[in-house]
Amino acid sequence: MSFCPCCSELDFSTCCAPYLNGTPAPTPETLMRSRYTAYTLCNVSYLIRTTHPKTRKNYSARSIEQWAKESNWLKLEIREAIGNTVTFYAWFSDKSGQLQVHKERSTFRQEKGIWYFVEGTEAS
Repeated sequence: MSFCPCCSELDFSTCCAPYLNGTPAPTPETLMRSRYTAYTLCNVSYLIRTTHPKTRKNYSARSIEQWAKESNWLKLEIREAIGNTVTFYAWFSDKSGQLQVHKERSTFRQEKGIWYFVEGTEAS
């Protein structure tokens, strides 16, 4: 068994892998978990594809790739998932080895049955 990087305690093949392989995520939380997993795998194309078309211009594939590669992703904790928002903490060590916590409240939008990440703001 290979635990999923999203910390769900489920096997990767039945947790985030189907979404990374093209199955639409059924909920904002599921999309959030799969996007975290995409960061751990440096799957930039998935991160861009699952960002809402109207806000993609705000995100650089190069910056995403750089952050993903320079970080050692350690843990995801979903703090709250209500409606179209998910608040999470993501622990990682940066390129200098310092432990960091990324705290974010992400907003998602569903269009034609597909959930997209719209934007993230700093969470407390």
